[in-house]
Amino acid sequence: MPSNEQRRQAAKRKLERQLARRAERAKRRRIWGVGATVIVVIALVGLVFWLSNLGPDDSQAATKPSDTPPAEKTTDGPCGYKESPADKPAKDPGMPEDPKDTPKKGTVKVDLKTNQGAIGMTLDRQKAPCTVQSMEHLIKEKFFDGTKCHRLVASSGLKVLQCGDPKGDGTGGPGYAIPDELPKDLTEAPGGQAGQPLSLYERGMLAMANAGPNTGGSQFFIVYGDSTLPPNYTVFGEVSEAGLKVVDKIAKGGITAGNSPEDGAPKLPVNIETATATS
Repeated sequence: MPSNEQRRQAAKRKLERQLARRAERAKRRRIWGVGATVIVVIALVGLVFWLSNLGPDDSQAATKPSDTPPAEKTTDGPCGYKESPADKPAKDPGMPEDPKDTPKKGTVKVDLKTNQGAIGMTLDRQKAPCTVQSMEHLIKEKFFDGTKCHRLVASSGLKVLQCGDPKGDGTGGPGYAIPDELPKDLTEAPGGQAGQPLSLYERGMLAMANAGPNTGGSQFFIVYGDSTLPPNYTVFGEVSEAGLKVVDKIAKGGITAGNSPEDGAPKLPVNIETATATS
C-alpha cells in the first residue's frame, strides 16, 4: 500500500501534467487566434484593393461634366437681354448688342419677302427701342430667312398671323428674351374686369408674341383685323397697306384642321424667304 508521501507525490505529478496540458492548449489557441487575425486582415486588404480598382476612376470623376445648367447671361446695357441656354436654336444668332444709349428715335423699314407676296413693315424705335434693336439684330443675322408663319387666328375677337418661330410649331425662339415694352396708348376695349383690362389692337399693328412677362423673343404677330387682347404684348411697329392685302389673302385661304377651326396653321403655307431692313 502506498504511503501518504507517495500518494502526495503522485497527486503532485498528476496536477503538474494537467497544468502542462492546459498551458499547451492555451498556447495552441493563441497561435490559431493570431493566425486567423492575420488571415482576416490580409483578406480585408485584398477586398479593399479589389473594390478600389473596380470603382470609378477618380481622375475621370474629377473631369466629368457637371449636370448643373449653365448660368443665364444678361447683357450689360439698358435693355438687359437675357440668354436662355436651354432654348438655343439650331441657327443661333447670338445676343444683340446692348449699347449704353439705346436708339429711341427713327424707324426701320423691313421687307418680308414670302412665297405669298411681300409684306412691308415699319419698326418704330420710339414705341419699343429694345424690341426694334433686337429685331434689327435678328434680320441682320438672317434669322428669319427660311422660317414660316405657323399660326393664323380668325376668331371674332382675334385676327392675327403669327411668324418668327425657327421651329415652326410655336415653341421656338432666338435663345434669349427681350424685356417687355408694353403699350400705354391703346384704346380700352369692353369686356375687361377689375385688374384685368382689355385693349384694342388695331388692324395693321405689329406686336411681339410671348409666353408671359418678359419672355418675348423672335415670334411676332400681324394684326389683320381689330382684336381684343390684354395690354400685355409689345407693339413695335405697323404693316403697310400692301402687306395687309397679302395677309388678307392668307386669312381668306382658311385654317388647316387642328384643335380649333379658328386657330391653326394657315392653309396657304407662308414661307419667309428673306427679311431685309433699312434705317
